[in-house]
Amino acid sequence: MTEHGEGGSFFRSQKFTDWPTVKESLIAREIEAVFILAPMAMQLRADGVPIKVVYLGHRDGTAIMVGTDSDIHEFGDLRGKRIAIPSRFANQNILMHKMMREWDMPFGSIDLVEMPPPDHPSALAAGAIDGYIVGEPFAAQSEVDGYGRVLYHTKDIWPEFISCVLVVREELIRDNPSVVQELVDGIASSGKWLDEDMAHRMDAAEVAGKYYYRQDPELLKFVLSKPPDRVKYTHLKPAKDDFDEIMELAVDMGVLKQRIEFEEYADDRFARPLDELGLDMDKLPAPRIGEGR
Repeated sequence: MTEHGEGGSFFRSQKFTDWPTVKESLIAREIEAVFILAPMAMQLRADGVPIKVVYLGHRDGTAIMVGTDSDIHEFGDLRGKRIAIPSRFANQNILMHKMMREWDMPFGSIDLVEMPPPDHPSALAAGAIDGYIVGEPFAAQSEVDGYGRVLYHTKDIWPEFISCVLVVREELIRDNPSVVQELVDGIASSGKWLDEDMAHRMDAAEVAGKYYYRQDPELLKFVLSKPPDRVKYTHLKPAKDDFDEIMELAVDMGVLKQRIEFEEYADDRFARPLDELGLDMDKLPAPRIGEGR
């Protein structure tokens, strides 16, 4: 949903805590644009849902976490362990299989269990799992709370890792491409602003934590600075080579039933060069409390 004014469009956001609900809301057209798992977007398009990937959510920003006192110190130590993943259709799942192949481990060597991302840290704390792989800030949650440590950041084992992508229903692209362009421009401009100055990241953590994520801003500050390249918000134009690699891995391991061409599920025309964009954060309207649900 959007509202229009002199300052541009106001996009009404909605927070979800599990991937099946996101998928069903998109299929039912209760939402017209959403950040969703990359392989899930491919599968939805293969199933005939009229969506296109128009931008990425971020690069990296995922980690494999294990217990602080765990005897797991390298990927091979995960053999026989119970590890949580966000979804079968998550790129985190594909990464785990990619790593198993690189370590000459059969795909069944690790017990991968699907679990909503917010539940990963508490499951580790309770001893229900031996580790988890998930996007931020849920990876950092156990680290900040003192019972989890990073085994690997994805930036170190699959550089420029893609987790979530921005998908838009094709009806909106067809009927109102200017709104899609405004949405992508706004996301791209804010990403550029985030990556150009650490102070900007700290300011963003305060606003996002209080008004949108309903999370401790200090946790988000940790995610955005420890280390500074833990998550990146530029270089987010969908690239065919990146998605072809994900597609091949997903089909090979049986997550996707068939290959589909990049052009069938992606539309990169809205991703303009960053030097063409400008965003004055001081002129943005104040967050509307209760809108970011």
